[in-house]
Amino acid sequence: MKEVLIITYYWPPAGGPGVQRWLKFVKYLPSFGIKPVVFIPENPTYPVTDSSLMDDVPKEIEIVRFPIKEPYKAAAKVSPKSSESFSKGIIPSEKKQSILQRLLLFVRGNFFIPDARKAWIKPSVSFLSDFIRKRNISTIITSGPPHSLHLIGLALKNSFDIQWIADFRDPWTTIGYHKKLKLMPRALTKHKQLEKLVLNSADHIIVTSPTTQKEFSNLSDKPVSVITNGYDDISMEAVELDKRFSISHVGTLLTDRNPSILWEILDELCFEDNTFKSFLQINLIGSVGIEVLENLEGFGLSRYLNLKGYVSHEEAVRFQRKSQLLLLVEVDSEETRSIIPGKLFEYMASGRPVIALGPVGSDVEELLNQTNTGHYFLYDEKRRLKDAIKTHFEAFMKKNLKSQGIGVKAFHRKNLTGQLAELIKK
Repeated sequence: MKEVLIITYYWPPAGGPGVQRWLKFVKYLPSFGIKPVVFIPENPTYPVTDSSLMDDVPKEIEIVRFPIKEPYKAAAKVSPKSSESFSKGIIPSEKKQSILQRLLLFVRGNFFIPDARKAWIKPSVSFLSDFIRKRNISTIITSGPPHSLHLIGLALKNSFDIQWIADFRDPWTTIGYHKKLKLMPRALTKHKQLEKLVLNSADHIIVTSPTTQKEFSNLSDKPVSVITNGYDDISMEAVELDKRFSISHVGTLLTDRNPSILWEILDELCFEDNTFKSFLQINLIGSVGIEVLENLEGFGLSRYLNLKGYVSHEEAVRFQRKSQLLLLVEVDSEETRSIIPGKLFEYMASGRPVIALGPVGSDVEELLNQTNTGHYFLYDEKRRLKDAIKTHFEAFMKKNLKSQGIGVKAFHRKNLTGQLAELIKK
C-alpha cells in the first residue's frame, strides 16, 4: 500500500469546516490502496474545538505530532478578545476597530508572512527530512490555509525527489480578509512572490472551486484540479422538522457578511402578514458578529432569534435537517466568487431548500443550479428574494416545503476521495 505524508494544521479536536476536508480524505484513502500518515502540530491554538470529531479519526491511522510556537498565545495576553476574534476570522469593521486591534492587524499582516504559523516551517522541515528518509516517502500533500504549510512542502520538494501536491482550501492573496490586514507594499509583494513560487513548484495543485482553478491556472503552468468539499454519512435518529418557519444559518456569520437585505425583507413580511409573523424563527448557529446582532435588533427581529453559538458538528447537522430553510451568505465582492463553504454540501444533502446570497458569478450559484437544491440571489434582488421567501412560506403552511436534489451523491466524501486517489497514483 502506497504511503502518503499529509501535512495539515487543522485536525481534531479542532472544530469548524477546515478540519473536515482532510479528516474525511484520510478516512477513505485506505479503501483506494493508499496509506495516509498525518503530520500535525502537537500543541496548536485552535479558535474552536469539537471533541466529537475525535470519534471520526480512524484508529489505524498514524498521526505524527510536532511542537509549534503559536503567536496567538502571546497576543491573547495583550488582548484576549481581539486575539480570539482574529483567529476565528472575525475582524470588526474599520470604524469599530480599536487602536490596539489596528496594531495587532498591522503586525499580523506585515511581520507574519504568510501567516501566524510561519515559525513552524523550519523545525518541521528539519524533522520531516529525517522522517521522509527513514520511511522512503515518495508523495507529500500540504493543505492550507495556513499557507505556511505550503512553504514546508516547498522546502521538502527542493530537498527530495518527491511528488508534492498542494491543496488550497481557500485562495491565498485574493481571499477577502487580505484587504483587512493593513498590508504594506513590501508585504503584499512578498505574499504574491511566495504564492507564485508555491504554485509553480508543486507537481499538482488542488483547489475547491472552478474560479480558483482559473485564477491559479493564470499564475502557473502546473496542473490545477478541482476537488470540492463534500458531505459524509452521519447516523442519527430521525429528526422532526421544526413546527415554526425556521430560517437557519449554520457557521460563522461575520460582520461584513451581514445580510441586511434579508432582515429588511423579514421585517416587512412580519408587518404585512400576521401569520408569517407568528411562525417566523431565525436560527443562528455559530459565532455571530456584534454588528449582525445590532442589525437584527434594529429591524425588531431579536424576538424571533434563536442564537445557539458554536455547537458540535453532529448538532449542526441536526439543525440543518430539521430547519425549514437553510441560509447561506457570502460577502458581496469579486474576491468571494470562488468561496464554496463546506457547509453547502451538507446543506445539499440535508434535503432542505437553500437560500443563498452572494456576488455575481459565484461558484455557489452554479452548484445550486446543478443540483437543484436551492436558489441564489444577488444583494440588489430584493423583490425576487422576497417573493421566494413568500413562496417557501406558502409551501411550509401546506406542509410541502422540501428540496428535490439531483446528483448530490457525486459530492459524497468517498467519491471525492476517489478523485484524490487518482491524482496521487499518477
